[in-house]
Amino acid sequence: MAALARRAERLDTLAQELGDAVEPIAADITDETSTQAAVDTILAGGPVKALVNCAGGAIGKDPVATASIDDWRAMYELNVLGTLRMTQKLLPALKESSGTVLVISSTAGIEPYEGGAGYCASKFAERVMARVLRLEMIGEPIRVVDISPGMVHTDEFSMHRFHGDAAKAAAVYAGVPDPLKAEDIAECVRWALDQPDTVDIDSIVVRPRAEGSYTKVYRK
Repeated sequence: MAALARRAERLDTLAQELGDAVEPIAADITDETSTQAAVDTILAGGPVKALVNCAGGAIGKDPVATASIDDWRAMYELNVLGTLRMTQKLLPALKESSGTVLVISSTAGIEPYEGGAGYCASKFAERVMARVLRLEMIGEPIRVVDISPGMVHTDEFSMHRFHGDAAKAAAVYAGVPDPLKAEDIAECVRWALDQPDTVDIDSIVVRPRAEGSYTKVYRK
């Protein structure tokens, strides 16, 4: 399995944990040259059975009237164009192996919310990309899966969104019993990929029990 990410130190840690089960490849999917070099390495390793597009993130939570264009551009470059770039480059190899393109989008791509226009727009676009690819691949030996997580408590998502403001990041999850963990989403990915090649799990929407929607969350 090849693991691709920007931060080499994180990849090294993962490789130490998993040993020979993973090949770490440092790359930036918003950069064409970096991405192509990574893809060349992946293809040199043999057949490709699945692509899991999980890179992405939110930047800022400002209203449309004052939102940073640079923040919007960065989210679109990563969440949308990065996914498109990786998918385009690996699609031929995936066809050869009856493979799967899996996109981890977000419930932000289903229901918009105040302060989230830029992130929601990028995730709407990512979900639409997956859906259109599914239609375009009818008759081809390709599965296309979209997984849309709701509230997932990770070390970095909200910290990144609020530019390192720990108090704002912690407030997102304050009082919410048992938000999802990264492992929960990983299990959804494993299950979808483990289905027979002829079974396409078009879409999974997964939230913690305490979250009915972005604006309807139970807090203790």
